[in-house]
Amino acid sequence: MTAVAQPIECHPASPAPREGKYLTFTLDKEEYGIGILKIKEIIGMMPITPVPQTSEYVKGVINLRGKVIPIIDLRLRFGMDKAGYTERTCIVVVEAEADSGMTLIGIVVDSVSEVLNIRAELIEDPPTLGSDLSTGYILGMAKTEGSLKILLDIDKVLQAQGIPIPASEQ
Repeated sequence: MTAVAQPIECHPASPAPREGKYLTFTLDKEEYGIGILKIKEIIGMMPITPVPQTSEYVKGVINLRGKVIPIIDLRLRFGMDKAGYTERTCIVVVEAEADSGMTLIGIVVDSVSEVLNIRAELIEDPPTLGSDLSTGYILGMAKTEGSLKILLDIDKVLQAQGIPIPASEQ
């Protein structure tokens, strides 16, 4: 008996599932999360070489094991007040989508908290804040243990002019 091919239903692309593991961190007493698959490593603060004529939030670049990685201060990217770095301040190296493909970018955060497995039913859509404010970089709001964590689409957060992205080394 021969098998008959069945048609495959094609649906328009749906948003990426939000359920999963997130690295959580703080910025100015607020808690945020980035999907764990975007995280490459977490390193302590190290000397950053400034790059002239970049946005204020672009701190410069570092040499991490022979790779030049741009560093942005996420506090400044979000328009928060500048804060001094402490022993808990660190750089989270993420793999972000750039015009030339995937690239590594470091983001400075106040402190890293933990990795959480967040179920879909605990994630709500971002609030609508009016037409003047864009929340397209927010994946959702996670309700965990009496608090809210803002889940970020790090690719959209980093899509900005002024970030020096080195050519992909693939």
